[in-house]
Amino acid sequence: MNRFFLLFFSCLCMATPNMAQGKRILFIGDSITDGDWGKADSKPCDQRSTTDFNHIYGHGFMSMCAAYFQSKYPERHYVFFNRGIGGNLLTDLAQRWQADVIDHHPDVVNILIGINDVEVWIRSGQPSFDVKNWEAQYRQLLTITRQTNPNVKFVLCTPFTANTGWKVKEGNYEKRKAAVDQCIDVVVKLAHQFDATCMRFDLLIDKLIKENRAGTPEYWIWDSIHPTYATHQLMANMWIKALRKQL
Repeated sequence: MNRFFLLFFSCLCMATPNMAQGKRILFIGDSITDGDWGKADSKPCDQRSTTDFNHIYGHGFMSMCAAYFQSKYPERHYVFFNRGIGGNLLTDLAQRWQADVIDHHPDVVNILIGINDVEVWIRSGQPSFDVKNWEAQYRQLLTITRQTNPNVKFVLCTPFTANTGWKVKEGNYEKRKAAVDQCIDVVVKLAHQFDATCMRFDLLIDKLIKENRAGTPEYWIWDSIHPTYATHQLMANMWIKALRKQL
């Protein structure tokens, strides 16, 4: 009987996180969201661990947001999902949207995407970034999600870049920044049209670098694209402040 009780108790403890019935908050995007969640090194979501609770959120701003809400309000039984995959473009999100977003029936969907689209465009040699097509794809994902759940809330995060780290030697910062700014304009417009919360991460990054409190911009963005842990924390703080009352 004692062995049976211990086995039952262990199974109950392992199942508890999945049995929660609170609001479901899903983050999707590229490596900045990914944070190597599920210990899968950019593999598809269905090849990652969702039962190892040491690694289900990764190590970026998403995990900090989840940790805050789940520790601050345990009685609300929030359920968080990380569905970021490193290297993803907007088209990659579209291809996995049904399985990685819709099928999870989220109440809140957080999207941060764009920098890889710009990087791929730069390497392509094409004369201009196709921002119209990018906007149309983004809009379609929001529309499909809202049709599935009219009450879903969106949190649309602006992409960002900085002239820092080893990528400075590429000499294409101004070109990258101009295309990223086009994506930012789209995200801001769509946030307004879909009554979404807009997380202006680009303004946060610009402010940190302009203030220069750390003495070097690499303290915040180490390779022109990826935030350091210090920046991830400030991104999480910004997200928590904006969503505290909504959640």
